[in-house]
Parts: sequence; C-alpha cells; structure tokens
Amino acid sequence: MKSKTLFNRKGLKSFRSFLRNKATSAEAALWVILKSKQLDGRKFRRQYSIGDYIVDFCCPSEKLILELDGDPHGEYHKIQKDENRDKYLESLGFTILRFENRFVFQEPEYLKDEIRKFINKKRTDLKNKSTTPAANRLCNILTGIVLRPPLLQKEGRKL
Repeated sequence: MKSKTLFNRKGLKSFRSFLRNKATSAEAALWVILKSKQLDGRKFRRQYSIGDYIVDFCCPSEKLILELDGDPHGEYHKIQKDENRDKYLESLGFTILRFENRFVFQEPEYLKDEIRKFINKKRTDLKNKSTTPAANRLCNILTGIVLRPPLLQKEGRKL
C-alpha cells in the first residue's frame, strides 16, 4: 500500500539529511539568506520532500519552491527530469523559481528581489480575488498584513 503522506516522507528522511549535510556551496549560501525567517518573515525549509521528490528549498505557506541549478542540470536528460518533476509539483499548486548557482554569489539582492516579487504578487492576487470587506480582512490576516485603524481625532487634535 502506498503511503498517504505527501510531505517529508519517512522513507526519504536519511537521504534528505544526507543532502543537507552535503549541501553545495550555493545551497549553503542561500540557506544563510533564508533561514530563521530572515526573508520577509517567511519560513523556508531546505531539502524538503514533496511526494517522491526532494526540493532544494520550500516555503510551504507560499507554496513556493526554490531550486538552484548548477552544471548537472544542463544535460538534456536532467532537464527532462526537471520538467517532469516541475509539472508534478505545479499540479499540487506549487510555483518553482529556478536560479543558477552563480546568482547566489554574484547577485544575492536580485535573487531576494525575485522571491519578494513572487510573494507580493501572490498577496496582491489574493486581495484582488476578495470582494467583501470581511474577505479582505481575512486575506490580510492570512498574508500577514496587519491593518491599523486610522488615527482617531479628538477635539480637532490627533491622538
């Protein structure tokens, strides 16, 4: 019988651990940027398994996967495997952002900006789908936006 668990299957635990301990220099450098909710308060996980696949980095709350591609992904059969894998992950509602390893070292701000663009676009898309004030408030709560009431006025003065 096939396991019903989709995320971090026990059968892949030792392999995930091995990958974390043998991370490439690019993965290690990106992890420094992402760990401990350093990027806009979003929690990222590294070497996270989804189904039978292990992704480099995943932000489950945003359904965002980050993949770093080095030389091995330039081979045709690797590209084909990546495409099949991406189709499966996208069918589960995930978005995959791929970056070449060099961006981690040469353009880390560009990389962070691209991730932020995705998060902000998703937040905007959610707000645009909401039609009622209650739905907008719920959307703001879910996306981490805290709205403060306007300053109250008392006798012509702001409090």
